[in-house]
Amino acid sequence: MGLLYDIFIVLYALAARLLSLESSKARLWVKGRKSILKKLRENINPRDEIIWFHCASLGEFEQGRPLIERIRERQPQYKILLTFYSPSGYEVRKNYQFADYIYYLPSDSHRQARQFFDIVNPKMIFFIKYEFWYNYINEAHKRNIPFYSVSSIFRKNQLFFKWYGKWSLKLLKTIKHFFVQNEESKQLLNAHGIDQVSITGDTRFDRVSDIVNKIQPISLINHFRDEKFMLVCGSTWAPDEILIARLIHHYDFKMILAPHEVDEAHIEEIEHLLIGKKTIRYTNIQGVADLQDVQVIIVNTIGLLSSLYQYGDLCYIGGGFGKGIHNILEAATFGKPIIFGPHYKKFQEAIDLINCGAAFSINIYDKLKDIFESLYNNKDLIDQCGEKARQYVVSHTQATEKIYRFIFQE
Repeated sequence: MGLLYDIFIVLYALAARLLSLESSKARLWVKGRKSILKKLRENINPRDEIIWFHCASLGEFEQGRPLIERIRERQPQYKILLTFYSPSGYEVRKNYQFADYIYYLPSDSHRQARQFFDIVNPKMIFFIKYEFWYNYINEAHKRNIPFYSVSSIFRKNQLFFKWYGKWSLKLLKTIKHFFVQNEESKQLLNAHGIDQVSITGDTRFDRVSDIVNKIQPISLINHFRDEKFMLVCGSTWAPDEILIARLIHHYDFKMILAPHEVDEAHIEEIEHLLIGKKTIRYTNIQGVADLQDVQVIIVNTIGLLSSLYQYGDLCYIGGGFGKGIHNILEAATFGKPIIFGPHYKKFQEAIDLINCGAAFSINIYDKLKDIFESLYNNKDLIDQCGEKARQYVVSHTQATEKIYRFIFQE
């Protein structure tokens, strides 16, 4: 099985190179891995005691971040290596101050994994949520290096639990400990002979809770809002934006729209959807004397979204018409009712927030309109839903401390 897997990894890398001719994201993926082992060898001090964190992308980084910072604070003798699989994680966090080394993850071939461990020689390893790379996990097991899975979540339809996935299930059994999000994941692992499992919850709750404590006001947004109803839309994609645009063409409210992709072509597409409404790009706000007539701010830069949710009466989170919704916890921690698309069932927090009456899923415009109308200018209902969201976040904090104490026995 190992040989077949290595062949797949090689073919995947070749496909990425071909795709890079057309895709800027694929180009970053390929470029970031060019001579990656050479860079590691030149920059990593062999005397360092390294703890290695790996995240697929930006969302997983936000899950791993609280634990990284807890270890940095309490175990300063260790150096932190942070790797990313995706450009959308690495390119945003390549200058993250609490990691000593930040790189793309080299391809998961047997040879590259072995060379990676020869160079890095980590003392312990943390992979976040869904990341399970065969050769890296296998190499850690061979070298008796503790390997932990953090904020992971498992479902019956995953490869590990299919009849043809026995080789991958065998690999899971070599992991030292799983810190899972829910009881279902624990029971599923237990039923397949994996007992090294603790339910600690999702470390993102600690992260978003910390955001609220450190958030800074943006004075221009208060001026823009002018006491009107405000909808904040975060990490949206085209299917989300089409529905949202219909909404603002029929109701009088203010909106901040922060798309997931902020390239010029996509921003222009959004502006076209909003023809007839007075819009302004966030990067053009400075120096504008009167924002009260502006109806929509289009956020054409990154890094602001978590601060913007505090100004919404209602929040719409994108991604639910694609692979899955983006981070809804940042809006929830500010005590905001939340709307998102139909593809949310892989996210425990989305299910929980719907069940407690703090969030709503939509699949067509009429459903969006009905939910919006029920909340529009209904402050009592907004406050009730928002408080349920806030309490939900508060009740799920402390995952980071549980994991830290388990590992370091403090």
